[in-house]
Amino acid sequence: MKLAFAGLGVMGFPMAGHLARAGHEVTVYNRSPEKPARWVETYGGRAAATVAEAAREAEVFLLCVGADEDVRAVVCEALTTLPKTSVLVDHTTTSAVVAREMAERAAAGGQAFVDAPVSGGQAGAENGQLTIMCGAAAADFARVQPVLEVYAKALKLMGPVGSGQLTKMVNQICIAGLVQGLAEGLHFAKRAGLDPDAVYEAISKGAAQSWQMDNRWKTMSEGRFDFGFAVDWMRKDLGLVLDEAGRNGAALDVTRLVDGFYAEIQAQGGNRWDTSSLVARLETPK
Repeated sequence: MKLAFAGLGVMGFPMAGHLARAGHEVTVYNRSPEKPARWVETYGGRAAATVAEAAREAEVFLLCVGADEDVRAVVCEALTTLPKTSVLVDHTTTSAVVAREMAERAAAGGQAFVDAPVSGGQAGAENGQLTIMCGAAAADFARVQPVLEVYAKALKLMGPVGSGQLTKMVNQICIAGLVQGLAEGLHFAKRAGLDPDAVYEAISKGAAQSWQMDNRWKTMSEGRFDFGFAVDWMRKDLGLVLDEAGRNGAALDVTRLVDGFYAEIQAQGGNRWDTSSLVARLETPK
C-alpha cells in the first residue's frame, strides 16, 4: 500500500521502518529534516518536505507526534491533500476529545480516522511488539488492520473513535500505581537490610510478579533510569487521565497521588528519566 508516516521520534522511526520492510511504499515526514533523511538512508522510501506533500497519495496516513495540538496541526494539514476514502491512523497518546474532533473533520471530507495509541515503549516499537488499542468504526479498523499488524504484538478494536485513547488511559492508571508499589517495595527491602536480588528471586514467581518487576526491579535497585518512556511523557498522559476523570467522575486517588510524585521527580531534574524513577524520590534525603 501507499503509506505516509508523520513523526519520526523514538517510536515512529522504527514503526515506519517496519512498514517499509514489510513491502509498503512509505513516505515519511518530520518537523526536523535530519530524521527523515536518516530514515530514508536506513529504510529507503521517500521523505516529504510537508505534511500535505506526504499525504497527497497515501491510502493510509499514520502519525505519532507529541500532544493534542500537534495532532490537530498534522491532521488538519493532511486533510487538505489526503485522497478521499483514505484513512488516518493516530498512534499519539491524546485526549479522547481530540480523537473525536479529528474523526469529525475527517468524515466531513470523506476520509476516516482511527485512534490507535500504543503501549510497549521504544523496545516494543523497535522489535515490532507493540500493543495497539483502537477506536474506530469496524469497517475502518478492518481496512488498517493488516498495516498495524506489521508492528503489533496485540491489536484490538475497543469501540468507536475515542475508545482507544480511553483504554490507553486505563493502561497508564495501572502502570502508575504498579510502579509506585514496586518502588516502595524495593525501598522497604533496602531499609530492612534485605538483598534486593534475593527478594526478587523470592517473590517474582508469586502474586507480586509483573512485567515491571521482571524488567525494572534490578535497574531501579541500581539507580538506572534510562529505559525509554520519560517522566515528562508520563505526566502528560496522567494529565489526560485526570482531565477525563473530571468529566466522567472516576475516583483516581492513587493516580493523582503518583502524578504528584512524578512532579517531585521533575523537580529533582529527572524529566527524561523513565517512569521507574519513582524510587529515586524515596531514596533522596528529605
